[in-house]
Amino acid sequence: MGYEHTQRGPWRWIGYAIVVALVPVLWQVADEPVAVVLIAGGAALIMVTTEGFSRLTIRDDGDRLGVYFGPPPIARTQIAYRDIDTVEADRSTFLDGWGIHWTPGRGVIYNVWGYDCVRITADRRVIRLGTDDVDTLVAFLTAKRYEYRAAPLTSDS
Repeated sequence: MGYEHTQRGPWRWIGYAIVVALVPVLWQVADEPVAVVLIAGGAALIMVTTEGFSRLTIRDDGDRLGVYFGPPPIARTQIAYRDIDTVEADRSTFLDGWGIHWTPGRGVIYNVWGYDCVRITADRRVIRLGTDDVDTLVAFLTAKRYEYRAAPLTSDS
């Protein structure tokens, strides 16, 4: 039983709009090479960042859950199923924001858009994964948690 879901956010369109707005500025400073390089570099950074944070893919990576921003690959994390203590549907708030960050008392959040998320407690840390597929992800993680918690630890000699 595998799982893979990608949620998309509107950040790429906001990035495109900012870059388009910078084109007339580039024309204005065309005679200043340093300014052109700085503005063009800033536009490229905006494009890469907004593209990378506009998609969040959550997928089964064998014995762990993979969480990936991008493409381009901006950030990733993995959570071993064996380490998962609890899984539950949750909601983030506007103050929690989007992207990746840690909030005191609420843990780390990975989110591209919206407020629905799955709250995972693993190895005494809280991880919240934003998704528009909460029920399926909770069911998948609950099954994986049971599977890996019920399985005896074995060592290959």
